[in-house]
Amino acid sequence: MSKDQLAGGTVHTLPDDLRNALNAAPAAKAIWQSLTPLARNEWICWDITVKQPKTRAEHIKRTISELHEGMRRPCCWLGCIHRTDKALSPSVQWVLNKRSKSKSA
Repeated sequence: MSKDQLAGGTVHTLPDDLRNALNAAPAAKAIWQSLTPLARNEWICWDITVKQPKTRAEHIKRTISELHEGMRRPCCWLGCIHRTDKALSPSVQWVLNKRSKSKSA
């Protein structure tokens, strides 16, 4: 990977809107490149799993801000549920079950 390329995650590829935001913020971009693939994956998943475009833009803005603050992973995030290399933890499964029950009610 060249110096100018941005790395993605373990499951998710880096979306263009997040790539553009990182390229516009050199300090955040440098921190992004220092993250592990799993940590980058968590940020990407956190940014792309929201439904509304406005919320996604807010998540991306917050990603850049929190990287500047030194955060290495999204705060209060359950974790990427798209990974197939590990089972969901019981606490994550509980939250997902609770969410699916509230949507069907």
